[in-house]
Amino acid sequence: MVDLESLVTESPNPATSDLDTMSPLEVARAMNREDREVARAVGEVLDRVAQAIAWGRDALAAQGRIVYVGAGTSGRLGVLDAVECRPTFGVPDGVVVGLIAGGAPAFTQAVEGAEDDEGLGVSDIDGLSVGASDMVVGLAASGRTPYVAGALRRARERGARTVAVACTRPSLIGTMAGLAIEVSCGPEVLTGSTRLKAGTAQKMILNMISTGSMVGTGKAFGNLMVDVQPTNEKLRARALSIVEQACGTDASRAEAALEDAGGMAKPAIVSILADVDAKTADTLLAQASGDVRRAIALAQDTRQEQEMR
Repeated sequence: MVDLESLVTESPNPATSDLDTMSPLEVARAMNREDREVARAVGEVLDRVAQAIAWGRDALAAQGRIVYVGAGTSGRLGVLDAVECRPTFGVPDGVVVGLIAGGAPAFTQAVEGAEDDEGLGVSDIDGLSVGASDMVVGLAASGRTPYVAGALRRARERGARTVAVACTRPSLIGTMAGLAIEVSCGPEVLTGSTRLKAGTAQKMILNMISTGSMVGTGKAFGNLMVDVQPTNEKLRARALSIVEQACGTDASRAEAALEDAGGMAKPAIVSILADVDAKTADTLLAQASGDVRRAIALAQDTRQEQEMR
């Protein structure tokens, strides 16, 4: 039997001991006050988050994957972050993967016993054929979920870089990973409800890891998401706005460039800023591994060489 009382995530919070008697505004104020501790606590581990970002960039550069592994709320947060990477950064499915104990059904309903099955974590990692090019991030608010521990152990055996994200320290999963990100936000407003502060902390860290990894591999130009996938009206409008902002141009020129580029913002931007056609912009981006700044620099270098001849 697990000693829950030893975990900070399971400790009662004296600041909210009368939670059931609070007015709606008092509840909101109490939760807001406690949530301020989350950003502070995450701020204490930024050096370790930065290391995870660096490893994430290495994985993507090596055509590897970022794999999140978790159970319950932690697993759902990993799946959420993974799913959002395709429309935000234009990466194919499978580049960022979210594994949750119990599989897809566990995203919307509890799968009893799945999180306690260490062997299930092992088999899920084996099922992905995790290898040395991948980075596996294990998520557990308690820091001791068997499913996550099994997955991390197996990922290390298969040569992957491993990261543990826990909301207690020291943590079991922290000892099983190459990098431990252990953030302590204090007791929850509602005792043991780790979907609250612990969940917020994990989401903040995942946002940093995925965004930091992606923008380091050419998935942004400035702070613009230039690889956004224009799959609906809102995203098509966003692509237009991105081209306008990136190029400092008007809507009509941005629209024309987007049309020539098949609706994709990145080649449209290169075509305008490098003063080339869409086909040449695609070629420059391929040569620059998708990096807009490098593609524009290549065009400028080529133009200078031609002028010198």
